[in-house]
Amino acid sequence: MAIIDTITLDVADTEAAARFYSAAFGLGADRLRLCAAAEPSTGFRGFTLALTVARPADVDSFAASAVAAGATVVKPAAKSLWGYSTVLRAPDGAIWKLATSAKRNTGPATRRIDEFVLLIGVADFAATKKFYVGQGLEVAKSFGRVYAEFESAGGPVKLALYRRKALAKDLGVDPEGSGCHRLTVNGDGAGEAGYADLDGFRWAAAAA
Repeated sequence: MAIIDTITLDVADTEAAARFYSAAFGLGADRLRLCAAAEPSTGFRGFTLALTVARPADVDSFAASAVAAGATVVKPAAKSLWGYSTVLRAPDGAIWKLATSAKRNTGPATRRIDEFVLLIGVADFAATKKFYVGQGLEVAKSFGRVYAEFESAGGPVKLALYRRKALAKDLGVDPEGSGCHRLTVNGDGAGEAGYADLDGFRWAAAAA
């Protein structure tokens, strides 16, 4: 079964981005890698990186540290049918969602990340789901032709699919965008040559 090893983000300033992600979320190169951006990108890049945590206090704690480090709030923290969440934009432009299924606090913030999820917005949901199954990913959850989540197989990053317009609406951003996604998925299922999926998301061999 394919495992996602790390995510690489293309950023304008790798040192500044490294400081931000360490201060905001405590993320390092074991999960998130950074490289200098070379290709143009405008508008919505078609994905969000989501951190799933235990309780609302954790969402608020991570959001506070992220804003203090330079993030901007796209969608303020609020309860929903699914729990409690907020959406932020990092200084490099990547959109992050902090979420928990809990609606009430049962204790103080732990700042523990339960899941690190790459959620990509796709043009043709059925075709992209079939494509990833063909690449060795196993579907863990699927809700019609709207959302699918794949088994992480013990890897540090989980992949999920959502329709592009629906994802943009959930995040509170305009769905229009063009150019490079500025993201590469590193995993042992990509082979030495790597590949691009149906929406142009790049996959490369697991990072050394």
